[in-house]
Amino acid sequence: MVGVFPPSKAVLVIDGNGPFTVPVGASKGSVRVRSVDEGGAVLEIDGQRVSLPIGTAPIRRDPSTASRVVLAPDARGHYLAQGSVNGAPVRFLVDTGATAVTLPLALARSIGIDPSRGEAVSVQTANGVVAGRRVRLDRVSIGEMTLYQVDAILQDGLGDKALLGMSFLSRTDLRRDGDQLVLVKRM
Repeated sequence: MVGVFPPSKAVLVIDGNGPFTVPVGASKGSVRVRSVDEGGAVLEIDGQRVSLPIGTAPIRRDPSTASRVVLAPDARGHYLAQGSVNGAPVRFLVDTGATAVTLPLALARSIGIDPSRGEAVSVQTANGVVAGRRVRLDRVSIGEMTLYQVDAILQDGLGDKALLGMSFLSRTDLRRDGDQLVLVKRM
């Protein structure tokens, strides 16, 4: 999802091609634009509806299995993915330098995670040592891939994005395929 022209057009990169300007109701390949607003668009991809905010790299689902997702980089080369934590929608930035899935405190609270129930920890970040709370999430999903009992850190100062760190990524086989990032769930 590269951009929008509300109320009627989405600007998309599809399988690394484009950008394409696609009006509401029209299709480009297997992607149909259902609606557009100033924050993003609702698309239908291979028959499944997905809401993508601007700047979110699409997740391509492997139809043969729910244990593989393919992420395309955004315009800055970052891998962003729409996912969920305990069933609540969360936008992730893939961060192989983060030891654990890391959630902003405000986001954690908004999805029903009580930081006071976590263990107090000190976390080394690029900006120095910060206080956090270690918790265990019931489930974390990216696309059709779901992992259970995932360790996480709750901390202030992350902005609005959660980090998809190594407590999730280490339970997948992670590889690059050209500019795409492929995650395959380990069995």
